[in-house]
Amino acid sequence: MQGRETLLQIYEILNGHFGNLRWWPADSPFEVAVGAILTQNTTWQSVERAISNLKSQNLLDQKKLSTIPDDTLAGLIRPSGYYRVKTRRLKAFLTFLNDEFHGNLERLFSEDLWPLRKKLLTVKGIGEETADSILLYAGQKPVFVVDAYTRRILERHRIIAGHPSYADIQKLFMDGLPPSVPLFNQYHALLVNTGKQFCLKKKPLCSQCPLSASGEVLLLNVQ
Repeated sequence: MQGRETLLQIYEILNGHFGNLRWWPADSPFEVAVGAILTQNTTWQSVERAISNLKSQNLLDQKKLSTIPDDTLAGLIRPSGYYRVKTRRLKAFLTFLNDEFHGNLERLFSEDLWPLRKKLLTVKGIGEETADSILLYAGQKPVFVVDAYTRRILERHRIIAGHPSYADIQKLFMDGLPPSVPLFNQYHALLVNTGKQFCLKKKPLCSQCPLSASGEVLLLNVQ
């Protein structure tokens, strides 16, 4: 694994290319939390359609979502895919929020980062990436979100090798960068956009990628 200078170099190159991505697009922390669950195994465009359905029925509210029938909720979030599974996951999160924090997101986010993360991971259907997305983007907590794009880019540029865990990759960023919410927010968004536009799973567009001319330290290793 590489260190701080490499991580900062990647950030500076990508930030220079993409500019401020202003991620996560949402009107409220609660919308971010709902979106973080809905985005599992789907595209953001599909999530936007599901969120739009909830907004059109004036249901993007903790109390309202907690009380509507599961079938109604499933129908509204159908565009996000796996809608029955995601209905159960949303309801599990809402139950957790109600039971532990009296339905109050501000109270939830008033807790310290790592104890709160541990609690979120006990909610059925909330894994590390979803929990960290909620913590960073809704709660403004300085935790780095790792996803498939992050892993792919780091592997191809020989910054990681073997099969490091989520925690290992997260530690790489959190040890190598200052604990800044804006930095973690923008960096993750930059990696996602790089993965979507250039570092494709199949037939990556390496010659067009802003990282392609960045020197030996970022030498590609595309299989």
